Amino acid sequence: MTKREERMAQDLIDFKLPRYQELPNVGLYLEQTTNYLNQCLSPLGDVKLTSSMISNYVKHGLISRPQKKLYQTEQLAELMFIAVAKNVLQLDNLKLAIRIQRQSYNTQTAYDYFCEELENVLRYVFGLQNELAVVGHDDTEQKRMLRNLIMTVSHKVYLDKYFQTLSAGESVISSPKQSQQ
Repeated sequence: MTKREERMAQDLIDFKLPRYQELPNVGLYLEQTTNYLNQCLSPLGDVKLTSSMISNYVKHGLISRPQKKLYQTEQLAELMFIAVAKNVLQLDNLKLAIRIQRQSYNTQTAYDYFCEELENVLRYVFGLQNELAVVGHDDTEQKRMLRNLIMTVSHKVYLDKYFQTLSAGESVISSPKQSQQ
């Protein structure tokens, strides 16, 4: 791993999304929801949501309408997935992915699996672990689709961070780190 890659991976060493039971169980207003999600996802760089994006996802039926203007745990979990997936899926495919999830697993199970798989793949792509761990018990078509989606997102995050270091003035050529033996 080069020094550049070490710097790129720094934000992800301890990256962990809150699990379903750790998400706020009190309703959040739109601005609070946006701030909370963006704070959780900030180590991923440009993986962000705006208030208008969330309103559009409600309008297009990707998530249910807030109750008394408050977003609940299930909506937060769905928005966390949407924030990550929107960077590589078109709106129609994003809707389809959510429909597949709803037909396959309850939101808590799907969300917790998504979090664990995202963390697993990011650690692998950024060189923080040597191989992909097996996540979950069964091997389904839906899980393979999700892993491929997450791999695509993870590679995009890697490339964005890589090119960001170049834009920040780092040398284009980076030599491997000296072995410490």
